[in-house]
Order: sequence, then C-alpha cells, then structure tokens
Amino acid sequence: MATTSDFHLQFQEFDDAENLLGGNRDATTISIDDAGHKPQQQKRHAGMPFENDEDTLANDDKTELLSGQKKSAPFWTFDYYQTFFDVETHQVKDRIIGSLLPWPGKNFVRLYIRNNPDLYGPFWICATLVFAIAISGNISNFLVHLGQPKYKYVPEFRKVTIAATAIYSYAWLVPLALWGLLMWRNTKVMNLVSYSFLEIVCVYGYSLSIYIPAVVLWIIPYDGVRWCSIVVALCLSGSVLALTFWPAVRDDHPRVAIAIMSAIVALHTLLAVGCKAYFFSTPEAEGPADISKTLLVTLAH
Repeated sequence: MATTSDFHLQFQEFDDAENLLGGNRDATTISIDDAGHKPQQQKRHAGMPFENDEDTLANDDKTELLSGQKKSAPFWTFDYYQTFFDVETHQVKDRIIGSLLPWPGKNFVRLYIRNNPDLYGPFWICATLVFAIAISGNISNFLVHLGQPKYKYVPEFRKVTIAATAIYSYAWLVPLALWGLLMWRNTKVMNLVSYSFLEIVCVYGYSLSIYIPAVVLWIIPYDGVRWCSIVVALCLSGSVLALTFWPAVRDDHPRVAIAIMSAIVALHTLLAVGCKAYFFSTPEAEGPADISKTLLVTLAH
C-alpha cells in the first residue's frame, strides 16, 4: 500500500516537470499513450528517418543504379521499336528546318540527330511525299488533258503504290547500302567520323522534306516552273547529304571518296527526275496560250 511519503514524491516530481515546462515552453513531452508514435515523429523532426524511410531510399538507390543496366527489349517486340518514335514535336520541327537550310561547316547529324535519332519524322515525311506525288500527279494530268474531246479523267490509284515503293525503297535501301559501304571502308581506313544505320536513315528521311512543297508546285503545267523547283530542291537536300557524309569519307582514298559522294548525289537526282518524268505529264503539244486557256476553263468550272 502506498504511503504518504510516496504520494509526496510523486507530487513533487510532477511539480518539477511543471516548473520545467514553465521555464521552457518549447519542450516536448511524451505520454504513455503516444509512446508508439511520438518517438518516430521526434526522429523525423530531428532529421533522422526511420526504418520505412531508409527502405524507400535504399530502393530508390538500387533503382537508380540498375536503370542503366536494364536489357533492351527483343527486336521482335513492340517496345523495341517504340523507342525509335520517342521524339518531341519541337525536335521534329527543328530537324525539318535544319534539312531545309544547310550551312557549310554544320553537320546535320551532330547538330540535330545524334542525341536522339528517330524514325517518326522520316516515316511521316515519306508518307506525306507519297500522297503529295500521287495527288499532284493526278491533278496535273487532269489539267494537261482538260478540254480534249476524247479525254476522260480516271483517277490513277496505282500511283500511290508506285510512289510508296519508290520513296520507301530509296529511304531505306540506299541508307542500308551506304551504311554497309562506310562500315567496310572503316575497316580499311580509320575515319574519325562514323554514323549508325539509324542516323543515316534520319538524314535521308529528313532530306526529302523539301520535295513536298516542290511536288505541289509540279501541279502547274509549265516545265520551266517544274525544273526550277527540282533544281532548288536538289541543291538544298543534296547539300544536306553532301555536308553530312563528306566528313565520313574524306579520309579515304580520293577516288573512293569522290565515287561515294557522286553516287549519293546521282541517286538523289535520279529520284527527283524519275518522279517528275513518271508521275507528271509534259504538255508538249500545247503552247503557253493553250495552257492558260485550260487553266481559265478549269477555274470557271
């Protein structure tokens, strides 16, 4: 049984605690009911994370350390090809503008492609060019033969297939052949500049963007306008290819370097001239007056 002195001692201790709190209002007390929670909060306020925080930080550190060691997805899965389309809109816009404005001393791959090569831009540029060629070619043929009594307009949908075969074959097979050639020459001559297959595909894909407005101008049934647009497009896009691939071949034998660059420019020219010759009819039998009359009749209808 508790004695009077015991009660006195307990009261005295409580009195001391009250005096201490009166002297220091910022002090923190711990009750028996909060014994399971307050120490953790005190540790947190003191800057000492408890066990759950330590586990979280440890897991974050492990994730960060292992993030660079993740294996890439197999090439037959969708995730593998999804990385090639991971590009922002402003990056695609800058690459298109860069392909339209070549500048000596500026490498297109180093400035725009190397950090994040993509297939999004080349794929849609080629697709847009295919439909632009097919639609513009049909409209051009319609304007050329409009007014002829025996002419009956029939849409040529097969031009879409032919244009797609020509454009995508050029945008994929030529870069593949060039990549293999550069890899073979690098085994014989150590070049300081080398490109991956994806980077070469990007260069060729974005270099075709200038042909989209040029093809739209080919609707006008004047050979002078068409050839001027071809020359401008060839100079701009050909300059992008020449400025990009010349550093990769200039350390090679001069004849080999000149042959490779000549082949690049020749194939690029052949694509433009071939599309113009196949998809766009030349109004040979009509003079400028007849063509103008045809256009006026078309606008009147």
